[in-house]
Amino acid sequence: MYDLRPIGYVIGLLVLVLGLTMLVPMGVDLYYQNGHWRAFLDSAVLTVLPGAMLALAASSGVSKRLSIQQTFLLTTGVWLALPIFGALPFILGETEATFIDALFESMSGLTTTGSTVFIRLERLPEGLLFWRGMLQWFGGVGIIVVAMVFLPELRVGGMQIFKSEAFDTMGKILPRAGEIAQQISVIYLGLTLVCSLTYVALGMPTFEAIVHSMTTVSTGGFSTSDASFGAFQGPMEYAAAVFMILASLPFVRYVQMLAGSARPLWVDTQVRAYLTTILLLTIFFAVYRLVVNGDHLEHGFREAIFNVTSIISGTGYASVDYQEWGAIAVVVFFFIGLIGGCAGSTACSIKIFRYQLLMASISTQLRRLYAPHGIFEPRYEGRKVSEEVLSSVMAFFVMFFVSLGVVAMLLALTGLDFVTSVSGAATALANIGPGLGSEIGPAGSFTNLNDTAKWILTVAMLVGRLELMAVFVLFTTQFWRG
Repeated sequence: MYDLRPIGYVIGLLVLVLGLTMLVPMGVDLYYQNGHWRAFLDSAVLTVLPGAMLALAASSGVSKRLSIQQTFLLTTGVWLALPIFGALPFILGETEATFIDALFESMSGLTTTGSTVFIRLERLPEGLLFWRGMLQWFGGVGIIVVAMVFLPELRVGGMQIFKSEAFDTMGKILPRAGEIAQQISVIYLGLTLVCSLTYVALGMPTFEAIVHSMTTVSTGGFSTSDASFGAFQGPMEYAAAVFMILASLPFVRYVQMLAGSARPLWVDTQVRAYLTTILLLTIFFAVYRLVVNGDHLEHGFREAIFNVTSIISGTGYASVDYQEWGAIAVVVFFFIGLIGGCAGSTACSIKIFRYQLLMASISTQLRRLYAPHGIFEPRYEGRKVSEEVLSSVMAFFVMFFVSLGVVAMLLALTGLDFVTSVSGAATALANIGPGLGSEIGPAGSFTNLNDTAKWILTVAMLVGRLELMAVFVLFTTQFWRG
């Protein structure tokens, strides 16, 4: 039997900290004098006390190093416990949301998915809008730490390829992972502050600028308006696109830049592939808007780069309803969401490096077919890719698309139509935000979905954010026997 005390201790501490952070939106409500602050005070008490008691009860089992099984349990347990307590302000607050609606919103926030069940956001108290932004901001930095520290160790989905290579600055070894996580947090905070000041300088009101800077840098996509980023069209779309791109690049490369070496960022193959993909898609849609939709060049280019960057990074902002651009645009945007950003960033979905490894493997197999006596090995950034990494990547692709089919089928069984079911499954597993169709498309919300569908999507968001395998392994008998 596994010792659960180390897991309980860490989860308890994080729940305790989450409860203390609820005092920030409470202060926001006090500042705006809207009377909603009591909901955050009650939520803070109901979160801090259980977190403190759990941490105290489990403190005797604190261990310097967790086993592989304990690490899997901790990774999933944290991302399950925090959304439950994060939902309390929605239940006790002005929204008076049902448990599943509150949990859906909280899970969507912490996993930086950005799907929402709330409408008329402009009428919500400022504290709740701020809390939604904070949840995504916490989730963004949290998933970077998970991706850089835990997932490579757990050998999930090919992430182990970054276990040593990502920490190597062309011969100069970086500090240990814990120190890197601390530096990443500082960079994350700095990027958020710069983003906020940029929005203010471009004319966005201060409150909206702070909230949107948190949801931009976390690539989360929660907004303060039902119109999403459509309420701030113009130069702010360019600024948002820049910061969404910066947030979806590997944060360890920023650490290396601060250490005095910018070269790893410029030569990183996934960074170059990611930026090239965004450029090509932006040109495609700018020309498409110009020729097919009769748009003028600057407007078409601005809408293209903003919405392409938003979807490929998994942010999920929408400045327009791109479904009105035509059937080709709808199909392309669906597949854009399944690309994702770089590993070790706040971006989500499949991730660009997995496609690179997939293409390297396919290329190797094709060369072996026409030259069976040759020796060909798949390589990534000049290094040989091990069979273990390739197997992990292939398993991830298989599990992702199998999971996509299963979730879509389950959603269809709840009565949803084909487009809503498939796009809903994709947006939840890939943590994108908006789906397709009149119900959950970029101009809609998840409000009117039935409760069963919301439960399915909530679980899918959790599974997708933890790279599938970290959750699925918990349901194998070998894991518990190990």
